[in-house]
Amino acid sequence: MNRSFCYLFGLALACGSCSDEEQAATPDATLTPPVETNAPNTTYKPAFAGQTRIGGLATPASSYRATVVTSALTSPWGVVSMPDGRLLVTEKAGQLRLVTAAGAVSAPITGLPAVNAAGQGGLLGLCLDPDFATNRLVYWSFSEARPTGNLTAIGKGRLATDERTIENATVIYRAEPAYAGALHYGGRVLFDRTGHLLISTGERSDLATRPQAQAVTSALGKVIRLTKTGQPAPGNPTFSQAGALPELYSIGHRNPQGLAIHPVTGEVWQSEHGPRGGDELNRLRAGANYGWPTITYGIEYGGQPIGGSIQQGSGLEQPVYYWDPVISPSGMTFYTGNRVAGWQNSLFLASLSGQHLVRLRLDNDRVVGEERLLASEGQRFRDVTQGTDGALYAVTDQGRLYRIDRP
Repeated sequence: MNRSFCYLFGLALACGSCSDEEQAATPDATLTPPVETNAPNTTYKPAFAGQTRIGGLATPASSYRATVVTSALTSPWGVVSMPDGRLLVTEKAGQLRLVTAAGAVSAPITGLPAVNAAGQGGLLGLCLDPDFATNRLVYWSFSEARPTGNLTAIGKGRLATDERTIENATVIYRAEPAYAGALHYGGRVLFDRTGHLLISTGERSDLATRPQAQAVTSALGKVIRLTKTGQPAPGNPTFSQAGALPELYSIGHRNPQGLAIHPVTGEVWQSEHGPRGGDELNRLRAGANYGWPTITYGIEYGGQPIGGSIQQGSGLEQPVYYWDPVISPSGMTFYTGNRVAGWQNSLFLASLSGQHLVRLRLDNDRVVGEERLLASEGQRFRDVTQGTDGALYAVTDQGRLYRIDRP
């Protein structure tokens, strides 16, 4: 990292931790002005230097190439790489499909339970069992209609040998209570390093349900940690309040659509949608409270302050990074390859309203550089993952699947 720029942006601590070897290995170490140039929605001050509008990164255009693998998907939401290099993709309306590296899209894989695709609902995130090579188990998040409303549910089933159906599909978890709304389901699901399932749930958006993000008796607005059978995972934190749900991992979330495991530390990182301003990137700690709606760097869509209009509070975690104006971060992944110089261990996030892929460079759990990729494509990026070939694959609401790799 360029030290004069560190001085300019008050990042001396982050810069001091960058070794000469790290700088030499990272062609993008010299930062540019921040990539965000629009005025923020608020005059709120960050809690520490570099918490927002960090200096920009610029990967040389000759270092990577983005190609459209297919445009034949319909509102894809989640994408995961299969062991043989193909991709398994969810579509919002309820279809599950396989896509080859050449762009061939399979017929819908049958056997999934019905989804309620109204509003922001549908067939959402998915992941493979760590032992998929032998058990062929798939897990997915979806919005399910219940007698009292809708909720985020987690399904599990076996991909048949002929790959035409999901066998023995069952719902292993429901994020209660159900609510008669169609917003903020969260919807990501992945395995942590211990082999337990992490899922993200939204607080369902409305003022009536918003406080449940702080309630440990509710599964809304949470990150939840489960066994493969949907039971509370051993080692989960214990919340002191009466009636706390044993499956809770962290609380105080708004609409968390991104989850990823750091490739070096194994820590869980999470992104969530803020209101008008205040999109967040968080490093999750078991048992921690991430503040929504008590603290936030955003305001109501109509411009009014939220709650007490405070951004810091005792016992409430600060985001590692936040965006104002919003970019609407959705799926995310850490890049562990070395096919594009400077990208190793960068965090990539799909941006919906921002219509780009975000690349964040991290150092000691702080963001030290931000880049916007594929902004000229005009696409709402919904999810991004790394393939078995070392390339990045991203899906967009408009139905595209991109491959991003060295030329």
